[in-house]
Amino acid sequence: MDLTKIKEILPTLENVEFQLEDGTWVPEHFHVTEVGQITKNFIDCGGVIRSEKVVNFQLWNADDYEHRLKPGKLLNIIKLSEEKLGLENAAIEVEYQSTTIGKYDLDFNGKNFILRNKNTACLAQDACLNVKPKIKLSELQNSCCTPNSGCC
Repeated sequence: MDLTKIKEILPTLENVEFQLEDGTWVPEHFHVTEVGQITKNFIDCGGVIRSEKVVNFQLWNADDYEHRLKPGKLLNIIKLSEEKLGLENAAIEVEYQSTTIGKYDLDFNGKNFILRNKNTACLAQDACLNVKPKIKLSELQNSCCTPNSGCC
């Protein structure tokens, strides 16, 4: 989900509720402690320079049981972030603390926001996973090196 989509959804909701992909609920007394844009510049294992940009939301379980984040409040935080930080529309990545800080993709099931597990992947599969087939030198045509020729 991107920033434009969440801004369309929030005005239609009574509450902001997050659920992990496994069905576990983020406690309703969470806070959004950060909204920002993260740019990651990197080189993949194939040597290709890449850049990724995401809008980042950080969720935190507060001990403040009296307050709940309402859709209008989150929308105002997003709008302020766009104004002050110049946020661009990009996919939303959510940071949420479990045993360590996890990063999740954001989805919506029609009622609740779903934190989807992210997975690592090789971005240069053609470079690092391209296994060359083993062939016998004797099967090469026009080879300068033939068995028993002494060149190898």
